[in-house]
Amino acid sequence: MFTGIIEEVGTVAALEPRGAGSVLRVRCRKVIEGTEAGASINVNGVCLTVADLGPDHFSADVSPESLRRSNLGALRAASPVNLERALSPTGRLGGHLVQGHVDGTGEFLGLESLGDENWWLTVRAPEELDRYVVEKGSIAVDGISLTVASIEGGVLAATVIPVTARETALRARQRGDLVNLECDVLAKYVEKLLGAFRAAKPKLTLEKLRDLGY
Repeated sequence: MFTGIIEEVGTVAALEPRGAGSVLRVRCRKVIEGTEAGASINVNGVCLTVADLGPDHFSADVSPESLRRSNLGALRAASPVNLERALSPTGRLGGHLVQGHVDGTGEFLGLESLGDENWWLTVRAPEELDRYVVEKGSIAVDGISLTVASIEGGVLAATVIPVTARETALRARQRGDLVNLECDVLAKYVEKLLGAFRAAKPKLTLEKLRDLGY
């Protein structure tokens, strides 16, 4: 479990194919402090398990599902990536609960200056995720915890504060780039529960109306 508060921007050293998946090696410093093999690190919003680490890097296996669902397969050597260690039980939940399970990718449309180092981020979300995105709700964009300022015509917008702009890889994005999106998991549970309720609700038929005296 993560918070969406990015701890460090790392740099991709390599992304090497291995079977149906890949091995990702990332150069970094802060997130490997106190980290051991088997620990989880969120990379651009994707929860990965550390397979190996050194004094200035770690490597992790990337599954075919993660490559299909996220933008990790598009990474190249020197690509900047957002990094966050898993939340400790005594840590502060500064953002929102982020699982590191990416729902899909959106299209980065722009980062417009609002002045005083504040920015207006716009991302086109895929149609199948639109129902999970609500105004003032939470969303993770490349692992960054953001509050949705508006959602209209499939385009979500969020304000990016100065510290987020400075300490993440968001400003390195170009129009048309893919960004990883993780919606609030509570919305998906509610949808499933409502679907089960509707399926279980008895249907009103002519025969039932007659039995009721109509």
